Amino acid sequence: MKRTTYHTISRRILQLSAPTDRKRVMHQIKLFTIIALLTLSYRAQAQGDKHYEITSPDHKLSVKIDAGERLLWSVKHDGTTVIEPSAIDLQLQGQLLGSRVKVSRATKTDVNKVIDTKLYKKRIVNDHHQELVLDCKGGYQVQFRAYDQGVAYRFVLDQKGLVTVLSERSSYVFADDPQAIIPFIDPKRSAGDKYQTSFENTYTRVALSSMKKDSLAFLPLLVELADGKKAVITEADLEEYPGMYLKRSETPNSLTSEMAPYPQTEKRGGYNNVQSVITSRERFIAKISGKRNLPWRVIAVSAQDKDLLNNDLVYELASPSRVSNIGWIKPGKVAWDWWNDWNISKVDFRAGINTTTYKYYIDFAAANKLEYIMLDEGWSEKADIMKVIPDLNLQEIIDYGRSKNVGVWLWTGMYTVNEKMDEAYGHYAKMGIKGFKIDFINRDDQKMVGFYYRAAKKAAEHQLLVDFHGAYKPTGLNRTYPNVLNFEGVFGIESFKALRKEVDFPGYETLVPYIRMLAGPLDHTPGAMRNATKKQYFTSYSMPMSQGTRCHQIALYITYEAPLNMMSDNPTVYMKEQESTDFIAAVPTVFDETIPLGGKVGEYTVVARRKGSTWFVAALNNWTARDIEVDLSPLGRSAFTAVIMQDGINADRDATDYKKQTITINPGSKIKVSLAPGGGWAARLNAIVK
Repeated sequence: MKRTTYHTISRRILQLSAPTDRKRVMHQIKLFTIIALLTLSYRAQAQGDKHYEITSPDHKLSVKIDAGERLLWSVKHDGTTVIEPSAIDLQLQGQLLGSRVKVSRATKTDVNKVIDTKLYKKRIVNDHHQELVLDCKGGYQVQFRAYDQGVAYRFVLDQKGLVTVLSERSSYVFADDPQAIIPFIDPKRSAGDKYQTSFENTYTRVALSSMKKDSLAFLPLLVELADGKKAVITEADLEEYPGMYLKRSETPNSLTSEMAPYPQTEKRGGYNNVQSVITSRERFIAKISGKRNLPWRVIAVSAQDKDLLNNDLVYELASPSRVSNIGWIKPGKVAWDWWNDWNISKVDFRAGINTTTYKYYIDFAAANKLEYIMLDEGWSEKADIMKVIPDLNLQEIIDYGRSKNVGVWLWTGMYTVNEKMDEAYGHYAKMGIKGFKIDFINRDDQKMVGFYYRAAKKAAEHQLLVDFHGAYKPTGLNRTYPNVLNFEGVFGIESFKALRKEVDFPGYETLVPYIRMLAGPLDHTPGAMRNATKKQYFTSYSMPMSQGTRCHQIALYITYEAPLNMMSDNPTVYMKEQESTDFIAAVPTVFDETIPLGGKVGEYTVVARRKGSTWFVAALNNWTARDIEVDLSPLGRSAFTAVIMQDGINADRDATDYKKQTITINPGSKIKVSLAPGGGWAARLNAIVK
């Protein structure tokens, strides 16, 4: 619209208006002019923007990028809007990246390569994607990728010296007002600093518009899209940089990022004085090298819920392994002491944190071909990791385990291991300890993320394994340092020792595989042999039980990814329940192939995992009884001898009730599975070789 048009319209309106109305009309003309000029300005800006697009290899996912006054990205999946144009930027001290963007070069590349894995849920990962790299004036790039399973972007810096990052905005604008399934930080457990959290909570299903403005969500979280599709937001390759949280944005139906500010002062404190507690924070989130990659911002997208059970995005986006020789890294199962409160019975010694008790655990582990035992809290003095309590002869325990082919792990708090990391790693590795479970980390600011990498790197130098407990969700560190086997970041079975009866745990456990597990392995600590229905469940610290059936617990060993998997109940109970123990002990903790066979978010899952020629298949259920049909045709053309553990006919009244059977399954069979409330089903399928 030309300027003369405004004058023509103005004169015509004034000619037709009564004198008394002319003041009001003049105001309307001014308002009209302002709107029109703003429109012209927006159109001029849009005409100055540069537009780019990449698509996934299957051409279903597309990412559109607008680079101009702002940097915007939008995502669609086969016609369904995932996110509408959403702003991204990075505020450095003295420079805003992603504003007034001037692209000097755009490079689009198709990538198709294979990642050879040995400690994962599959042996081979096909890394197939399209990538767009925007070289921008001002010393930075923005990289975008489109996979069949989702999309991602990150900033890449090319600045001089050190730079201070004041904030990073990653926004997600959704169509309509979708429901989301969100793990919120519990302010009651944050010690006065909302960023100090154990990253444990159940999920809340809420419309984005109904999120409380002061609430903060940790990742991953799930958003329900149109057409039954799902989007899970998380991040990958988080290194020397704070983790991302999401909160409700001022823009309707949208989320935006927030990161923990850098620690200014901290002190020893928290649980048993094993934590590093923040007392004040800076006004920036990070100080980093000016030449480096920032973390990937990730959206996994699925047309069917079950597809989320086999997503590799975080692993693909992580930095490759920095450990050249991984032959010494041995995943496996652990006979664990803390959950069962050392409650061994029918023995002639006093059970507890002493040498005789742990030799008993080693005997149990050896008899059931378990790889490890864990000495959890209490083996050392609380204030000093180098001081073993008098009741323990640690070297004797290690040597006894070695004679039985059972390795020994040690628990420690974050502060205690960080205080003497070089000394402790060297000393205990020389003694023969296999790994450390590092607990009560409870932060993901830049400084603490640096601790994760330092703890992993130094452990690898001493050929020590690591299990991060009290930890944020995995972001691919297990690929970069494959001696890191597990992360917690989940509301695990340990919570049963103090869990309120009203918490719906089977419902939570049927959400975890679609959301939290998408980020990577989890230290959920299954294996309860005392099992209860919803009505029968009660809290017991020393004799804890699970919500749901025995077969629900057994199915967790197949459903949940955990290269280091705990057997949480005590040896006495496992020996009483040897049939269940035998099945659990035979389940591997890493696999050659994973195939999702069915499921619905928050209701049930069915997944199959192969090790060699043996398939392990499991179904996991919430509190609603259901009958499902499991199609085994994706497992190949072999017939199988199947050992099946299924809910007993009375499992709805006695959650320990189960039935074991051995049957022959013909190639391509479909089998009917009945799941009790809080139930489960598990099968070991051995191929019949003709």
